[in-house]
Amino acid sequence: MSEYDAVQKSSLKLKGVGDISAGKKKKKKNQEKHRLEQVVTNQNDEEVKTKKAYIDKRTPAQIAFDKMQEKRQMERILKKASKTHKHRVEDFNRHLDTLTEHYDIPKVSWTK
Repeated sequence: MSEYDAVQKSSLKLKGVGDISAGKKKKKKNQEKHRLEQVVTNQNDEEVKTKKAYIDKRTPAQIAFDKMQEKRQMERILKKASKTHKHRVEDFNRHLDTLTEHYDIPKVSWTK
């Protein structure tokens, strides 16, 4: 017995494809129009429901917290936007100059 005795030697069979499906499919115009109308009406109904159903369920503390978060974020953005890249580099270099030599990377020499 060979190792290949259990192998199927028939053609590949695809799902949904029949032997007679060589012809053209019939178009169903009425159903497509009906489906489109249903989709449009469903979308309109959903829009109306979402407009009516949206109620802010946050507490006053949560609302105040969100307002302060937005305010602080805007301040940070304005602060970062006020400096140019050149000023940021100068500030960074000034900061590095103030650090002690403890943070410097020591030179490594293999010749000594």
